[in-house]
Amino acid sequence: MAYQFLTFDVVDRIATITVNRPDKLNALNDATIAELGVAIDEAIARDDVAGVILTGAGRSFVAGADISELASQSPLEAQRRARAGQAIFRRFETSPKPTIAAINGFALGGGCELAMACHLRVANDKAKLGQPEAKLGIVPGYGGTQRLPRLIGRGAALKLLLTGDMIDAAEAYRLGLVDQVTTPEALIDTTRALLTSMIANAPLALAGCIEAVDRGLGVTIEEGCTIESDFFGLLSATADMKEGMRAFLEKRAPMFHGR
Repeated sequence: MAYQFLTFDVVDRIATITVNRPDKLNALNDATIAELGVAIDEAIARDDVAGVILTGAGRSFVAGADISELASQSPLEAQRRARAGQAIFRRFETSPKPTIAAINGFALGGGCELAMACHLRVANDKAKLGQPEAKLGIVPGYGGTQRLPRLIGRGAALKLLLTGDMIDAAEAYRLGLVDQVTTPEALIDTTRALLTSMIANAPLALAGCIEAVDRGLGVTIEEGCTIESDFFGLLSATADMKEGMRAFLEKRAPMFHGR
């Protein structure tokens, strides 16, 4: 598909989705969010894609929502906009293929929410993150109030939400909001190396880990362990499991095929 506000490239089984509105600091208008939904669906569907990097063009990851659209919204329009964005961001979070946000600059408001919807986050050391919606008289609309406390804890999340303050990459790493920090020059290579180490493993096992963690976060530990044991059993019937065990015993690299 031809994208207007994104670029989509595949190299070595990794799809790189780049939000491409640098003149607007990659602010998320409705059309860009809709394209993000199409792009993640394309990445999931393509056999030549095993993992996804999400980043931004220029000096920003995503600086937030497009305020020119939000300023005139009615309450009903606002609710519909939030739910539509939440559904699309959720597709990154539930992707059976690993998704990593490569945060190359500002990740504020909707940009921070988009990064949090990815499985992991790598930031360059110049990045700034935050949820400044309270300064605009609103709350986050794309999952920020839900994902932020799950990632960094209730108190730290409320501090960021209620002050609307930006934090730098080092503080985001200390809090657990990002998983790795690197230089601007090394950001994409570092992210690709991390994702490459993941997609060398069995695709069904990756998908099982992602789904087990996602579903387990919403239930008791006993229910979560049942989910885990179900996946443990199901994957023991796969050809990839047999190949992985055989390769280990034969002291060679496995050849996984996703079946």
